[in-house]
Amino acid sequence: MKLFILKADSSKEMNEISDELSQQKFKKIQEESHFILMKKNRYGNYYVHILFLMIGLFYVYFALLVNVIYFTYSYLWASPHVLVTTEVKSESGDELEFNTMDEVLEMANKLF
Repeated sequence: MKLFILKADSSKEMNEISDELSQQKFKKIQEESHFILMKKNRYGNYYVHILFLMIGLFYVYFALLVNVIYFTYSYLWASPHVLVTTEVKSESGDELEFNTMDEVLEMANKLF
């Protein structure tokens, strides 16, 4: 799971960015006055699931287990998380490294 951080100058801009991400099927996980955490669920590539399902049903049942592992990986670890924040420093005092909206959308729309 990679965390993308987007910078907002105000809470109004933070809500606008959140609305734009919501249109791209991101869901709010947590929201507070100075940040919004969002996630887009990924389930894996449908063609890969169909391939493993066919192999598992007709040849080797082990492929069904591989299919479940692939789905779990895609859902839990490959789903992109986005933190929209007005903060510029972390809790430890380090400067935050911000991403662009293009980077976030590119990662969210990748097939694998």
